Amino acid sequence: MQDYQDIRQDMRATVEARRDLGPEYETALIESFVSRLDQTIAHRVRAEMHAAGAPKAGTRKGNGSIPIALGSMGIGIPLTAIAAQNAGTAGLLLAWAGIVAINFAHALGRWRERD
Repeated sequence: MQDYQDIRQDMRATVEARRDLGPEYETALIESFVSRLDQTIAHRVRAEMHAAGAPKAGTRKGNGSIPIALGSMGIGIPLTAIAAQNAGTAGLLLAWAGIVAINFAHALGRWRERD
């Protein structure tokens, strides 16, 4: 539950900073927020995998995409509500851009492992 509060506070701080600094800093603020969001999601996925007793990365031969997909949906549902309520459409798009970026990076990493 603390993760949700932290994400809300980060989103609010980013929106407030954008209001204070103006649109010329929007890209930097968005990238900073997405980076923090990525770290939060990665931490949460690792914690859930650890709690489930999943082996550490590199020791498993199965499909590693399932935890990423489930983690994305687990974070995406509440994050959608938080972002839409606090930052409107821009926040919603930003939140899902972060989730898409994580899934894309995972898919790219798995694609590179196969070669």
